[in-house]
Amino acid sequence: MPDISSHLPMLRSGRWFAQLPPDFTQGLLDMARVRHLQAGEKLFLRDAAPCGLYAVVRGTIRISGHSGEGDGAREAVLVLLSPPQWFGEISVFDGSARTHDAHAAEPCTLLHVPHDELLAWLAQHPAHWRDLAVLMADKLRLAFVSMEEQTVLPAPQRLARRLLTMALSYGQATESDRTLRVLAVTQEQLALMIGVSRQTTNQILRDFKARGVLHVQRGCIELLDLQALRAECD
Repeated sequence: MPDISSHLPMLRSGRWFAQLPPDFTQGLLDMARVRHLQAGEKLFLRDAAPCGLYAVVRGTIRISGHSGEGDGAREAVLVLLSPPQWFGEISVFDGSARTHDAHAAEPCTLLHVPHDELLAWLAQHPAHWRDLAVLMADKLRLAFVSMEEQTVLPAPQRLARRLLTMALSYGQATESDRTLRVLAVTQEQLALMIGVSRQTTNQILRDFKARGVLHVQRGCIELLDLQALRAECD
């Protein structure tokens, strides 16, 4: 499996994968298939049948929903998943349909652990359900934090915290391991994530840029001073 082995350094930079017992690590690698997606290509859609567990090893996956219909339909971007994040575990647990859409925000490489193979492996190694539950618990904690921030924090702090969270791969990477400095996110996507207008987002970003915190480029944001960004979160 030379192609999969080449992605091991990236996978091991992630907190969840790095802490797995060796037999679960090897089991995931043995079951995994490499998938490549072009920018805008669909991975799965809301209400689709469970298809397994995924790890992002290159590029960015956009998780989103929609409101409205026809010409009035609007995409609601929830998260942009970058390496070394794993996702898709909810449907592994309950066997129910996908809750949201997943598309490649840019050219992506993923590791895909098929649903039926993973269930069969876990049936033979049931102790590792807890390890998979840790991944889901991490997502639940982040969801609760995000809900609280939407309620109590002003927009500049929400935006700063979202950028920092994305830089740290939603808690799966640490500053000492791997911090993203260039985030593949647009101003419109950021606005949708934190629930403010694009104009407000633009004003906040211009203020951060003027203070040397970041630089806004077409289709991405470069973080110049992580310590200053962290200060904006308080």
